[in-house]
Formats: sequence, structure tokens, C-alpha cells
Amino acid sequence: MTEEVSPREEAASVPSEHGRGAAFFDLDRTLMAGSSGLHWARAARGAGLLTRRRMLRYGLQNLKFRLSGSTDKATDQVRKEVGEMIAGRRVKDLQRMSPKVLAGVLPRLYPEMLEVAYAHQDAGRPVYICTAAGQELAEMLAHVLGFDGAVGARSEIRDGLYTGRPGGPFTYREGKAVAIRELASREGIDLAHSYAYSDSESDLPMLRAVGFPIVVNPDSELGRVARAEGWEIMRFEQLGRRLKAGGAVVLMALVGGGTRAVVERRR
Repeated sequence: MTEEVSPREEAASVPSEHGRGAAFFDLDRTLMAGSSGLHWARAARGAGLLTRRRMLRYGLQNLKFRLSGSTDKATDQVRKEVGEMIAGRRVKDLQRMSPKVLAGVLPRLYPEMLEVAYAHQDAGRPVYICTAAGQELAEMLAHVLGFDGAVGARSEIRDGLYTGRPGGPFTYREGKAVAIRELASREGIDLAHSYAYSDSESDLPMLRAVGFPIVVNPDSELGRVARAEGWEIMRFEQLGRRLKAGGAVVLMALVGGGTRAVVERRR
């Protein structure tokens, strides 16, 4: 059975670099709690791009995402809706949303994962964010965190306006693996000496593309694969555990209340 290790133990175990490896980090539920898309949606709501009803739906989707991970259907739906939302909008206007997006994302970052990322840098490996979120957000966050770069989903731009169409391959499932292979080719990175971190079964192509896959807060399917493959597992997402603990407290209270009612009736 795979041994679950703490983030600090993982950071301390990073060996000195012998090959030109790198470390690739998924963003949502891996580097941060929940979805960066929720904070983008909040900024979009403030800019008048989102209705209140759609904002509520995104909030519920984020809760489901934190508890059980992403699904292909939900990811495709959000991608389609975002494309429709930004079509015809000025790039500059969306860039001005960036401070609000960062204000939501930065407090949600896992300090433990930043510790791991910086340990990789100290060992000589460049560190990259690899996400299905927008390239602009990924690059901005990488810059703020002192990472070496980012790979994200690109949107087509013409004459300073978003067209609503993709600007390249979607960095999801096999598309994300293709993106890191292209990055490795450009930067002279040896993927056999590289690390990848993710929470989702959808990132199996990226995890299998490197020599050292590590799963973080895995969904049920990725957890199963990780145990079968003997991959390292890191866990520190607390929401599900808190909800389970809260449910147990409520159940105990109900059981206790029922017991007291029975005693009173007997009296």
C-alpha cells in the first residue's frame, strides 16, 4: 500500500538534480484549495459579465469540485460558457479583473505545496504551473509566486478583442501532457527526471509523462490508480473531513436527543 507522506517530508526528500528535470504543478485542488475559476467568476460578476444565477451555480460547482474533483462534462460546460462570455470583450478589460482574481486565489494557496515547489527550485529544477485555467491567470500567478513559468488554456485574440474561440490546444487531459512535452522540448527538460503533481484522474496523461508522479488530494479514481501504481500521496484538503466530522456530530446529537426522549417517555 502507498505510504501517505506529509508535504514537509516530500520537500525534504527532494534529491539533488542529476538530470535536467522540472516540476509541474496543477493549480486547482493541488496548489490551492478549491477552484481558481470561482474567483475569476466573482471578478466577472463584479464586472457585470455574470448573472447572479450563474454565479450561484458556479459556487455550487466549486463545492462539488472541492469534495470530489472535476468531471469532463463540467469542465467542457464551463469552457464553453467562458468562451461565450468573453467573446467581443477587450483584453484590457479582462486584465483589469486580475487584482480581484489574485485577491481570491492567493489566500487559498497551500503553504505546504509552495514549500514543495521551492524545494524543487532549490534542487535545480524549474517549476511550472500547468492548468486548464486561462494562460493569463496562470502566468500572472507564476510571476507572483516566483515560479519559472506556466502552461494554461489560451483564447484567440484579434485586434485586442477575445473572439471566444480557443487560441490553441485545450490544456486538459492529453492536451496538458502535450503542452508539457512541447515545453520540455523547448527548454531542454528531461521528463524522465521530472515531477508532476495533480489531484485529478483527468491529469493521468501528465502524471504518466514524467518519471515521478505524485498525487495531491486525489479524487477517488486517481487515488485508486496511485495505490495500484505505488505513487506517493499527499493530503491536506480539509473540507471533506470537516463535513464528515460535522455530520458525525449532528448524528451523535440526534442519537443523544432520541435517547433522552425514550428515557423521558419511560419515566
